[in-house]
Amino acid sequence: MPQTRSIEEVFIARETMEGAGVRLHRAFGHAELPRFDPFLMFDDFRGDDPRDYLAGFPWHPHRGIETVTYMLEGRIEHGDSMGHAGIVPAGGIQWMTAGSGIIHQEMPKPVDGRMGGFQLWVNLPQSHKMMKPRYQEIQAGEIPLVTLPGGAAVRVICGTVGGVTGPVRDLMADPEYLDVTLEPGAAFSHQVAPGYMAAAYVFAGSGRFDPERGEEHGNRRMILFGAAGDRVDVAAGDTGVRFLFFSGRPLREPIAWGGPIVMNTDAELRQAFAEYRDGTFIRG
Repeated sequence: MPQTRSIEEVFIARETMEGAGVRLHRAFGHAELPRFDPFLMFDDFRGDDPRDYLAGFPWHPHRGIETVTYMLEGRIEHGDSMGHAGIVPAGGIQWMTAGSGIIHQEMPKPVDGRMGGFQLWVNLPQSHKMMKPRYQEIQAGEIPLVTLPGGAAVRVICGTVGGVTGPVRDLMADPEYLDVTLEPGAAFSHQVAPGYMAAAYVFAGSGRFDPERGEEHGNRRMILFGAAGDRVDVAAGDTGVRFLFFSGRPLREPIAWGGPIVMNTDAELRQAFAEYRDGTFIRG
C-alpha cells in the first residue's frame, strides 16, 4: 500500500558570506552531513542589492563533486581552466561535474535590476571522483513544463514527471531536480524511489508538506523528508507555493571535505590542495 513520507526536520536557511563577499542563505551544508546524502550543500543567492553579490565567486578549484546552478532572475557569467565560458540566464541551469578537477569563476549579474538563483552541490561516488570534467548547460526553453491535474506545474530539470523526462541526464547518484508551482489550494504527489533521500526548498508562498501536520512552511525553509514511504504529498496554502524538490540515491561513503574540494580521505584532500598549489591540479 502506498505510504506518504513524513517530515523529518525543517531547516531555516541561514545567512552567510561566500566567494569574494557574496551574501547568501545556506539551507544545509557541512554541519548537516550526512543527512542529505548524496547532496552536500544548498545555497540561495537571491539578492535585491547588487552590493550583496557583484563581487561574485572569482577563480577557485573544485574536485570530487558536481555543482548545480539554477537561475531565476539575472544571469551568471562563468569561465574555467578548460577554456569554457558562457552565461547561465534566467530559467537556465548549469550542471557541472568537476570530477578530477576544474578551476573556474562564477560572477552573478543583474538583468533589469534583478538577480537570483540557487546552487546545489552533489557528491560524486569514490568510483567517479576523478572522472573527466564536463558541463550540461540547459537553456530555459529546453526545460519541459508539465501541467498536472489539480493545479500543479512542474519544470522537469532532472528526473521524470507525468511521463516527461528532464534534459539533464547520465548522472551518478540518480538524482531528481524539479521546480514545482502549485496554485492556491492545489496538491502535488510524487513517487520517490525506496531508500532515496528527498527534500524540498520553499522559495515563494507556503504549503503543507506532511499530511499528518497542519502547519505550513514558507520562504527559505528546507524540508527534509523521512526515509519511510514511497511518495511525497504537498498541498498549497491560500497564496499557492513554489518549491524545488530533489531526491537521490545515498552514497554512504566517507567524506573528506575541504572548502571547494570533497574527497573520501584526508590524504586525498591533502593531495588535491598540494596539486592546486604546485600547478598540477588540472589533469587535462
